[in-house]
Amino acid sequence: MDGSAAELEAAERVVMRWDSSSAGAGADEPMLFDGGGDRAEADRFLRAVDDLRRLAPPSPAAVGSPRRLSSSSVAASGAVQVAMARLEDEFRHVLSTRALDLEIEALADLSSLSINSDRTNSASSADLPAADEDDSVSSSIGRRSTAYRSLRSIREIDLLPDDAVADLRAIASRMAAAGYGRECAQVYASVRKPAVDASLRRLGVERLSIGDVQRLEWDALEAKIRRWIRAARAAVRGVFASERRLCFHIFHDLPISTTTISAASASATHDIPFAEAVKGAALQLFGFTEAISIGRRSPEKLFKIIDLHDALSDLLPDVSDIFAASKVAESIYVQAVEIRSRLADAVRGILSEFENAVLRDPPKTAVPGGTIHPLTRYVMNYSSLICDYKVTLSELIISRPSASARLSAEGNELAPSLADLELPELENQLPLASHIVWIIVVLEHNLEGKAALYKDPALSHLFMMNNVHYIVHKVKDSPDLWSMIGDNYLKRLTTKFTMAATNYQRTSWLKILNCLRDEGLHVSGGFSSGISKSALRERFKSFNAAFEDAHRVQSGWCVPDNQLREELRISIAEKLLPAYRSFLGRFRHHIENGKHPELYIKFSVEDLEIAVSDFFEGVPPSPHNRRKSHG
Repeated sequence: MDGSAAELEAAERVVMRWDSSSAGAGADEPMLFDGGGDRAEADRFLRAVDDLRRLAPPSPAAVGSPRRLSSSSVAASGAVQVAMARLEDEFRHVLSTRALDLEIEALADLSSLSINSDRTNSASSADLPAADEDDSVSSSIGRRSTAYRSLRSIREIDLLPDDAVADLRAIASRMAAAGYGRECAQVYASVRKPAVDASLRRLGVERLSIGDVQRLEWDALEAKIRRWIRAARAAVRGVFASERRLCFHIFHDLPISTTTISAASASATHDIPFAEAVKGAALQLFGFTEAISIGRRSPEKLFKIIDLHDALSDLLPDVSDIFAASKVAESIYVQAVEIRSRLADAVRGILSEFENAVLRDPPKTAVPGGTIHPLTRYVMNYSSLICDYKVTLSELIISRPSASARLSAEGNELAPSLADLELPELENQLPLASHIVWIIVVLEHNLEGKAALYKDPALSHLFMMNNVHYIVHKVKDSPDLWSMIGDNYLKRLTTKFTMAATNYQRTSWLKILNCLRDEGLHVSGGFSSGISKSALRERFKSFNAAFEDAHRVQSGWCVPDNQLREELRISIAEKLLPAYRSFLGRFRHHIENGKHPELYIKFSVEDLEIAVSDFFEGVPPSPHNRRKSHG
């Protein structure tokens, strides 16, 4: 027996001692790569496998010979098969038993992780920190290859200890060299796929169908969106990135062939087991956003969908780095890009739907007391939030409201008057700003229809005053909203508010103040003093009745803004009190010299001043608050 034959026989003996199919093998059999103890036997086994490959005679298939296998060839072939079966078991054992516990809680608690992204356009406040620049596996693998690039936003986590990764690489390289790379990759995927799925479950990613998502109530869905954003960042930048790095260190440059994944020949070898391990979890993760992107479009969803869009946009460079370079996994990146596009379409559609909803909101029942209408609050708060998201929306909203969209009001009773509406043209105005201005224009128009519900013209004007004042102050309180609509349109709104306040005072108080004029009180001829006492008595009675009615009614009217309410009372008092003081000074002696003056002079100037302070509180005054005096 020559030296090579002796070496081959020795290698076969080493391998056959670890035959997993032998009668003595069982669940409790020792493992070569158990992570501890004497590694000499594992090293001997690997050297024996190398010797088998180096020394075994070529098989007939390799040389094209029809001759029968020699006994040495049969023995070597059997030993190779035993070796591969043992290495497969060892590979599975190392993957299963030596995996580190992934710190999902730390990954998910993104608020505790610092921002460290090198993308200047990142809007996320929850980027994961950079992986340690000195991160390495054991010396048998060496430092990370320059072919493997990791963004700073990616946080790579060790899924197995360095020595375990080195063992896996050693096993995989032998199996791949012997033509068993596909089997090795399948074992890898069979172990790591459940681990990846479990990680996503711990992050809170639920297995929901599109129908499941679309049947959720909005409050529940909103909470799930918040959780998804946190989970997606941790899943992509932590879980998936770490899985890809692990695959890279184990399978990089190994000859792995597979028929289970199309276009595999165009992929890096480590991408095949990586794709098998994570593809299902990734599709599940992004399937949630897909369900939302094609769901019903309603205004309350806008801002959470923008949050989703921004989160996905922020993740796409990482998704590209992790998936797009791989032919077997690039469909995940393609899906994420398509979902972001559909989310953008949803944002545009929701904004259009919101405009139409404001347009169509019907004038049903007048709000009590002429206070601010709920629609006004909703629309202006919504518009302020739009400005909070102006960076994204300015990118997504690329066209101004079209004439057809502005005037489409099918089934809307306001439609006949819509043609009179104009969208103010502002120089260099962003399309988003045009939409915000149009929303407020439509709101004004709708409020005018609601104002017409009041039978009292003064209350109608007060309603418009309240609501336009609210609009103006919401604009002034938001610099972003102010800059969007511009000074010219704000001046137009302010003028409208001033006109409404003026019209209220004129309509409400002109009749009362006319009672305090001299016209109609003087008589001429005979021995008369020149004043008709009967006319004067009627004038006082008319004033008393008109003021009492105004006090009773307008105390129940509401001006919710404290400053506006006080300014309106002062304005009324400045007109009413001097006029009454003058009238009383000129004519009270005519009444007091007659019978029952208390029937005609019911109020002192102080009484009126106190009474005016009851106005616009939103509740009628109680009787004990009415102070009367004729002294």
